Amino acid sequence: MGKTISCSVFLALVYCFYLQFGTALDTITPSKSIKDPEFIVSQSGVFRLGFFSFANSSNRYVGILYNQIPVQTVAWVANRNKPLKDSSGILNISDDGNLVVLNGKTEILWSSNVTNTAPNTTTAQLLDSGNLILSNGDDGGSSLWESFEDPSNAFIETMKISTDVKKGRQVELKSWKSPSDPSDGNFSFGIEPFNIPEGIIRKNNQLYFRTGPWNGNMFLGSILMTTVYTDGFYVVADNQQQTFYMAYEYSNDSMLIYCELDFQGKFIERRWDAGKGNWINRYSSFQTDCDIYGYCGAFGICDSSKRPICSCIKGFKPRNIEEWSRGNGSSGCFRTTPLQCQRDNTNGSGGAGQGDDGFLKMMVKKVPAFPVRSSIINGD
Repeated sequence: MGKTISCSVFLALVYCFYLQFGTALDTITPSKSIKDPEFIVSQSGVFRLGFFSFANSSNRYVGILYNQIPVQTVAWVANRNKPLKDSSGILNISDDGNLVVLNGKTEILWSSNVTNTAPNTTTAQLLDSGNLILSNGDDGGSSLWESFEDPSNAFIETMKISTDVKKGRQVELKSWKSPSDPSDGNFSFGIEPFNIPEGIIRKNNQLYFRTGPWNGNMFLGSILMTTVYTDGFYVVADNQQQTFYMAYEYSNDSMLIYCELDFQGKFIERRWDAGKGNWINRYSSFQTDCDIYGYCGAFGICDSSKRPICSCIKGFKPRNIEEWSRGNGSSGCFRTTPLQCQRDNTNGSGGAGQGDDGFLKMMVKKVPAFPVRSSIINGD
């Protein structure tokens, strides 16, 4: 008898739940909103969308979180720059068809902010990929907005970090201010075409880190990213349309992996370790100060195995000896031996006792941001 009552109660709860959300438990519609602390879950239960807080904080956020692991892991935050101050928040479809986060005073704290909506017909669906899509109408409706195109600090499978040069549009990651404050931090991660595409991190809009150019298989300046490449990391470049993007898809479906631009400006790849019940880092873009763009300045060489780590290319000397003696090589180096063309212009001759100009072979160095691709055929 006890089992019958328990089963009846369970079915009643399920019935009430379905009455509230209908059969689409992964979707928000004009008539189905969610209130704190409610949430919706993607079809296979991989991700959930709802309200959450960070430890030691009363601020409330609306975001997408991994749903099947015990550690709170945030993949995307809607109101990252305007947190709710209490539990009165609502996530719904507004009268103009946008997805919005409202506080208890019905003030809009965040909006998908699109203009070509069809009021009363738009829906927001959370997919198993972790992408939240706002679309017109029911299944098959055109996509109006996607969380994958307005990312926070997380880069997850099938998401595209992209640049469209013609349209002047970029999809890039934005760091948080701190591990418990998802508001916009100082760093961004995107793809830059240059002459050959590469990933870059900017700090306050200034170049801070380069992966080096993509050669079709790997970034030439990031040889330690081998774990990322084996998990299906790739770059697609359409030079004619001037569109470029990077993405990744797991080579091992049993592994749970995601990438993140952390608050310190590090691009980190993490893998879920079920045995430890936590994420472990597989790759970080920063190992030493030499990973910081221009750390030793113009014509400087950075070698973390040496002290000091900055030196000058052969034929150059430090521009500011005093700064270099204090370990600051950012002022770079200057040329001490003029080029042959400079000697010719100055002396009218090649310069007595000086040989012709040549090339200096340098191993395991990150090439400049303006390389030109060249194909070499064996035997030529």
